[in-house]
Amino acid sequence: MLSELKIRAEIRKFDPSGPRRKLHDGGGLYLLFEGTKAPGWRLRYRVDGREKLISLGVYPDVSIAMARDRRDAARRELAGGVDPSAGRQAARAARAIDFKTVAEELLESQTARLDPGTIAQKAAWLRKRVYPFIGCMPIVDVRAPQILGLLRKIEATGRHETARRVRTAVGEVMRYAAACGHVQGDPTVVLRGALVAGTKKSFAAVTDPKRLAEILRMVWTYSGQPTTETALRIAFYAFPRPGELRKAEWKEIDFAESMWRIPAEKMKSRRAHLVPLSHQVVSLLEELHAVTGHGRYVFPSPQSMLKPISDNTLVAALRRLGISKDEQTAHGVRAAASTLLNEQGWNPDLIELQLAHVPKDQIRAAYNRSVRVDERRKMLQHWADYLDRLREGPVSPSAIKGQRPNVRPKLTLVK
Repeated sequence: MLSELKIRAEIRKFDPSGPRRKLHDGGGLYLLFEGTKAPGWRLRYRVDGREKLISLGVYPDVSIAMARDRRDAARRELAGGVDPSAGRQAARAARAIDFKTVAEELLESQTARLDPGTIAQKAAWLRKRVYPFIGCMPIVDVRAPQILGLLRKIEATGRHETARRVRTAVGEVMRYAAACGHVQGDPTVVLRGALVAGTKKSFAAVTDPKRLAEILRMVWTYSGQPTTETALRIAFYAFPRPGELRKAEWKEIDFAESMWRIPAEKMKSRRAHLVPLSHQVVSLLEELHAVTGHGRYVFPSPQSMLKPISDNTLVAALRRLGISKDEQTAHGVRAAASTLLNEQGWNPDLIELQLAHVPKDQIRAAYNRSVRVDERRKMLQHWADYLDRLREGPVSPSAIKGQRPNVRPKLTLVK
């Protein structure tokens, strides 16, 4: 076995211009002297009868004790059926894969199953907030301190909620990398609690019936694009998510059944959703069909029939009417409907079902598959009638309390 004295003696007498020399330590480990290079540790071993050689570092950076530890670790790998050189090759390959490459691969894999808006937002966070700092870093070198550093920069601008969402996006990339075998795990797990808690802002919503009546009168005075005018009114009558409403297609509208069938790929929950249509909504859609029914979208963009109206169309319309974003937003219509319908005594589960909210209780969600269409149809017709009473006259005590009127006979309309 080698000793420090023996190695130093060899270093003093070794002639770089002469033949190379090996100092053996046992178990296939030896120290190689070759030319002007620093002495290097080598390990010789056999796999399936074939001799192989790997480097274990240079002396004196790697001492005798360290070299022996590495030799023993390699031999343990061999005993477990693992070729030490293959592991080192995989490690080198992993270092060649950077964070950005893995992130873009994940985004591409999610494109088919996630809403385009969700993908676009996630891509924007990664490309603007993450790539400039760790995008070119080998994925195996991405650790919690580097991630925390870029998140602190976001926090410094006051965007605490953005920092939290970026951490979630980075964690998703790291978990994907772990699943692909590039890394051992997700380092963002240890960052929980390390960020400033963001204040989740709710969408502004008018829930006072008197003010809601004024808002409705303002909305019904809107005079602009027919698509925007109709979309605004349906937003209040049926309270879908704005993204679901703007992307509605005529093939999803069943006039005979007075039903809007939204496919799973358009839903936030990735579950198909049914929206029973009140008489008011059916009438609005029938009128609009004469204008846009020859195209794909119910609410096509004024610039192109091949695209729906933009994300900002309804927001801009409310602003044009003088309704501030701090009072009422397009998405906040859902909160207003939920609040008032709950106050009027409608079953909370029925309201949540119509809002297409996924129950937090996963077991309950798995077993509660009832769509309760007839009940929801009555509720939505009641809601549309209630909004009309608010809009058309003074708010009576019975209207405020939400006494349920008799449902009018169903209209049969031909597409």
